[in-house]
Amino acid sequence: MNILIIQTAFIGDVILATALPESIAAVWPDARIDFLVRKGNEGLIEEHPHIQKVWTWDKKKHKYRRLLHLRRQLQREAYEVVINLQRFGATGWLSVSIGARKTIGYAKNPFSFFFNHRLPHKIDPQAENPPHEIERNHSLLAPLGQFPLKKPRLYPSEADFHKARELAAGKKYICIAPASVWFTKQWPGHKWIELINRLSANAARPDAIFLLGSSADAPLCEEIATACQHPKVYNIAGKLSLLESAALMAGAAMNYVNDSAPLHLCSAMNAPVTAIFCSTVPAFGFGPLSDQSLIAQTQEKLPCRPCGLHGKSSCPKGHFLCAETIELKP
Repeated sequence: MNILIIQTAFIGDVILATALPESIAAVWPDARIDFLVRKGNEGLIEEHPHIQKVWTWDKKKHKYRRLLHLRRQLQREAYEVVINLQRFGATGWLSVSIGARKTIGYAKNPFSFFFNHRLPHKIDPQAENPPHEIERNHSLLAPLGQFPLKKPRLYPSEADFHKARELAAGKKYICIAPASVWFTKQWPGHKWIELINRLSANAARPDAIFLLGSSADAPLCEEIATACQHPKVYNIAGKLSLLESAALMAGAAMNYVNDSAPLHLCSAMNAPVTAIFCSTVPAFGFGPLSDQSLIAQTQEKLPCRPCGLHGKSSCPKGHFLCAETIELKP
């Protein structure tokens, strides 16, 4: 079986999508599974043992010209099955135009009329048992048969783990990923400083605290590192690859994260995690999957929360109470 999985959204979406190769390989160990991601995310899965080839689509420059070129390349691969995890037109068109025998995707996709199988993608935070995103993705395997529901998984290399061991140097440590692309998903900097100060006063305080993120997050991490009381807070934002970060988080006593990509890194490594939800809610289906996981969110009954499925660039009400009223006790 020659299968292409398409997920060209953001880092967290790609991480959650790695559950599908795990599920397929459990039943069809000889299947060829290829994966299409947006350019920049390929490093997450290039060494994944159940993924043979990683295709990339550069969306930043000549987006549609590159999509046409990509279609020609994919047509030559003679895929039997295409599984499209996205609900947007470009990848829907791509899915139906490369000549696969069977195309599977969500009914919300504008091109789903041409899919062989169209499945619902429901996000209902008011439901009694709202599904996780990996369950929604797993539903796309139903037209192919019965497969076990697996968790997402990443495979850092030995070099990645060696880098993590060098940083840890045998210490008990925690990791904090304080940033998010979206303002309303990001716990404020002063709240992170308060948390670190409480950790410093705790009898079981960690030997070291690592602040993780991209290079764009380094100024925020530096601001936090210089303002808190713990003597061993290290700003390493922008200094590790995603898989090196995953390896470091796997060995942490605890990881503190927003509702953002580092949360899903923890899920994929089964790393202990405390996930902080500000404007969004776990019932959307993007909560932690680690065996040791906690959720921190406001206990206030705010009529404005959630204010949307995704984060926003500012609080629509101007008070940001969904974040300011979260009390996190380590």
